[in-house]
Amino acid sequence: MGFRTVVIDSKSKIELSLNYLVIRSEEEKRIHISEISILVIMSTAVSMTAAALCELNKQKVRIIFCDEKYQPYGELMPYTQGFRNSKRIKEQIFWDGQMSEEIWKCIVKEKIMNQYALLVKRGFKDDSKLLLDYANEVLPGDKTNREGQAAKVYFNRVFGPNFRRGDELNFYNKCLNYGYSIILSSMNREINILGYLTQLGVCHCNEYNPYNLGCDLMEPYRPFVDELVINIKKDSIHWKHCVSDILNKHVKIDEKNTTVGTSIPIYVKSCTDSLTENINMVKFPSEYEL
Repeated sequence: MGFRTVVIDSKSKIELSLNYLVIRSEEEKRIHISEISILVIMSTAVSMTAAALCELNKQKVRIIFCDEKYQPYGELMPYTQGFRNSKRIKEQIFWDGQMSEEIWKCIVKEKIMNQYALLVKRGFKDDSKLLLDYANEVLPGDKTNREGQAAKVYFNRVFGPNFRRGDELNFYNKCLNYGYSIILSSMNREINILGYLTQLGVCHCNEYNPYNLGCDLMEPYRPFVDELVINIKKDSIHWKHCVSDILNKHVKIDEKNTTVGTSIPIYVKSCTDSLTENINMVKFPSEYEL
């Protein structure tokens, strides 16, 4: 499995040669496909051969395409990446409702706890205590919407009282959306590899969203993106490269020190195993210091 996130942000031609991705622009670069986890096409002036696209799909590389505003617009993935897909999909359809609500409770609580940890780092002691209370009050299925209440407090403190997540022109929103899309793509990739459908979520159930399950599972990872984005200088021309480094951020999972990218397969499998076996054994990531 690959470990690199490759970003193409200028006019280029991409070809396949002896299992290497050949990127021709002002200079030529070669990257072995086995090293690539995610390929992000930032520029609309990039052309790619069908052979390169097919081989990237076969090697389970996630390909994200951005629009003229440099925002993630879509992604390419094969029809199937897993094995025993029919069996997995039947299991998924019959996931227990009570266990789904319990897993969602754990996911929301972990997300709020990670937000709490970031507020503590930023010195917001009073607000961090409020988030801690919200985390302890989460019910199965988050019926009282503690996630939404925590988010309102959290974003107003981390990014300022005038910050709105729906403001597409805001610099930090662009960074957050880009980082979240990388995490979501990684989640979707692992869900596909395990043979499950990304469309069938635990909480998210939007009929127009093809990634409901990925959107569910990614929630505890959002604060990791937030912390990375906070430390980017506003209007930096290098923000795309800074954000794309999110998969190399250090975390700890299952009592092991690793990276975000390496932790995602462990986390996703623990979630799907919990839902299939009807036993809560989710393994969440947490940050660690070098």
